[in-house]
Amino acid sequence: MRLPFEELAELGGGVNDLQPEDRAVHRWYNFVLSFPPHLVRQYLGSFGTGPGQSVLDPFCGTGTTPVECKKLGIAGIGIEAIPMSHFASSVKTDWTPDPDGLVAHACSVADHARELIAADQSGWQPRTADGLRTLPPDKLRLLIKHSISPVPLHKTLVLIQAIEGAHDSSFSAHELLALASVLPTEIGNLRFGPEVGVGQIREDSPVVDVWLAEIKAMADDLRIVGTGGDTPSMVCCADARRPMQVLEERSIDAVITSPPYPNEKDYTRIVRLESVLLGFMDDRSGLRRTKQSLLRSNTRNVFKADEDHTLVKGHESIQRIARKIEERRIELGKTSGFEKNYYRAALLYFGGMKRHFAGLRAALRPGARLAYVVGDQASYLRVMIRTGQLLAEIAESLGYEVEGIDLFRTRMATATREQLREEVLILRWPG
Repeated sequence: MRLPFEELAELGGGVNDLQPEDRAVHRWYNFVLSFPPHLVRQYLGSFGTGPGQSVLDPFCGTGTTPVECKKLGIAGIGIEAIPMSHFASSVKTDWTPDPDGLVAHACSVADHARELIAADQSGWQPRTADGLRTLPPDKLRLLIKHSISPVPLHKTLVLIQAIEGAHDSSFSAHELLALASVLPTEIGNLRFGPEVGVGQIREDSPVVDVWLAEIKAMADDLRIVGTGGDTPSMVCCADARRPMQVLEERSIDAVITSPPYPNEKDYTRIVRLESVLLGFMDDRSGLRRTKQSLLRSNTRNVFKADEDHTLVKGHESIQRIARKIEERRIELGKTSGFEKNYYRAALLYFGGMKRHFAGLRAALRPGARLAYVVGDQASYLRVMIRTGQLLAEIAESLGYEVEGIDLFRTRMATATREQLREEVLILRWPG
């Protein structure tokens, strides 16, 4: 699995832990910063949402909300702009593979991969000086340095060839997701805490065995959850700031989501290794296109042509924070390109969220309830950003009713060691 679930306790004092009863399907591929399934259940219950209704997660990530909805027999819709995360969410909501058939097919793939590894006589290019398969330079440059060692990379590329060569539409997507799940921490050298970084260097890894064990765990989960019956589930690869590109008017009864926070986390970096190896990202232009489709939440996805900041010109509380960030930068003599964009990133974030809230109104049925998990931030030169309060102001200006802001958990700020609030903003759309 992508992140050892025991490590999640470090991220939220236990409240963010994946409970044992929730592991089925959710564990197939887990985003380090995702919110827990029990939070989804809590708000579905609070909103009185059940079968026959539709729930949206417009910042879907790796599919916590649609997976949990499917478990409860509720139609779920997700929107996710990062292709790797979209793929994970789509596979996690597809419970149609026969578990025994999946294992049998994967065992056949594993046997073939082992044969190829033992005697690799293919014409694969490029290769290292030691004769190992590797990636083209453009792809290698996208990876975090030392994120995977040469031998495990060689074996992984062979396994991907074996999976694609034995392609079966009933199983191949699940087989690739199982590989994505184990790539960062069991094949590669990455660690999450919650930032992604390089941990202990693994010179070799039993790649095929690790992958096959994940397949068998996936099959066990499919035996638990069944096929999901007739419960519809859909995940769209799209920009959440423009939800009506993929949603129908008055089709949504509830929203449960966690958008990015205004900080310096590059969400494409967290999934970079599997994105590159599985072919979701080929070069820097592809990376740029992905970043352009995201809500602007960090300076690494700020572009000259961005205009979302114009949408919050009239919100003085947001303008005040931006001015304070820029004044602090000048006071401290910070002159890097990223630091000069701190104030702009904050404005673009709240402008992008305003665009999202404004566009979403057409998809909501009258009386729809919404829950947004958001967190206070102090990433920009320790200027406090009360995200929940500011988003509440924006939503209210667009006609939403603010029902409350619930405390979800507190967490320690890396820079200031202060306790920051993580909250759930509760809205209602009156129609």
